[in-house]
Amino acid sequence: MFKSTARQSGSPHALVLCVVLVAFAAAFYKVTRHPSPAVFQVPDVAVQPGNTAPDFRARFASTQHNIHTHAASLVELSDGRIRAFWFQGSREGAQDVEIFSAVFDPEKNHWGMESSIANREETQHSLLRYVKKLGNPVAQRAADGTLWLFYVTVSLGGWAGSSITAITSKDDGTTWSPARRLVTSPFLNISTLVKGTPFFYSDGSLGLPVYHEFIDKFGELLRISGSGEIVDKQRLSSGNVTLQPVMLIKNPQQATVMMRYSGASPRRVIATATEDAGQHWSVPAKTALANPDAAVSGVVLPDGRILLALNDTEEGRGALSLVISSDGGATWKTVYQLEDQRGQNTDPSHYVQLAAELARATEAGIADATLYAESAKHNKCTAQSCGFEFSYPYLIQTRTGDFHLVYTWNRSFIKHVWFTRAWLDQSLEKTSDAKPN
Repeated sequence: MFKSTARQSGSPHALVLCVVLVAFAAAFYKVTRHPSPAVFQVPDVAVQPGNTAPDFRARFASTQHNIHTHAASLVELSDGRIRAFWFQGSREGAQDVEIFSAVFDPEKNHWGMESSIANREETQHSLLRYVKKLGNPVAQRAADGTLWLFYVTVSLGGWAGSSITAITSKDDGTTWSPARRLVTSPFLNISTLVKGTPFFYSDGSLGLPVYHEFIDKFGELLRISGSGEIVDKQRLSSGNVTLQPVMLIKNPQQATVMMRYSGASPRRVIATATEDAGQHWSVPAKTALANPDAAVSGVVLPDGRILLALNDTEEGRGALSLVISSDGGATWKTVYQLEDQRGQNTDPSHYVQLAAELARATEAGIADATLYAESAKHNKCTAQSCGFEFSYPYLIQTRTGDFHLVYTWNRSFIKHVWFTRAWLDQSLEKTSDAKPN
């Protein structure tokens, strides 16, 4: 009896010792297997002749009504078409949420029908583990043509219990591999989420901006081999106020990361920068850009200017702007107001009319704008009041130099905006006399 009791009382100490050994082994492995440095790969832009005329077009990429739709991303395919991804279901975090995708053909100015490419049941079957919910898909296309899609999966708890799941496609998204879970942490492998655009290093490895939000909230960078193994992880920030990093590569050595801010006022986008391809990062600091605890997205133009899409307000997501900086982010100028419904909280009886007007302004050819408005009412109205939301922008520039932007429209549809470099230049000329924000 005495010996049995002694064993039981000693078991907690053994558990602690095991945890310490695991932590030591993980740290030792990271130090001894640290990958060779690699510089950033600058995206190819305008290697093909693009549209030289000013052009700006908008339409809806998704079509299903009365459903919760959110968190879209884009990737350019081998033939110049654009594939979008997003999640949709009865509500965010519901078990019926699936990852959907559709393809846009610029030559035809047409979106194909959306289809489900991943759901909870298929994902948990591949992972051999329970999956409670899905979210936040982002994609990138490797040099060999492989399309990588990363999305968030949760087995227990809320989003803080997330891990990242990956699937791949060899045919531009027609068919997909079974899901696999990325191991990003030696302790339970939880609280790693993704939102920002993936990028590449010069050696072909993939960089994935991720973030952590269990207890603390901070940004990180994952470096992933061509076979999908995590070869390095870098901390971009600390504390509990930064989320959803976006990588903005200026040249092989220089890059800036913009992050969503979830702290107290004054609410501003947080930025950090590197001059040596990510070997060292500056202390994260607030920029001049307002941020209402919402995602940002952006690209670096070939001349070094930074173009961002964001909710440039301290409160709410009722306005969405395109802003540009020509001095590395020190000052910003508004290029175009994509949406602006700040302060438009209204009662349900008037909301449908206002939302229908916005739907028609997005796509004049829709058959019945009221259906779009009713979907928005379904997601953005309570018994007493309704609001507007334009959030989670995702901006890319294609090889032709054109820009494609998608974002959540009132949690009901994915809105797509396509504009040319000539339109951007023209818009900047119109605002040349405006003061920086």
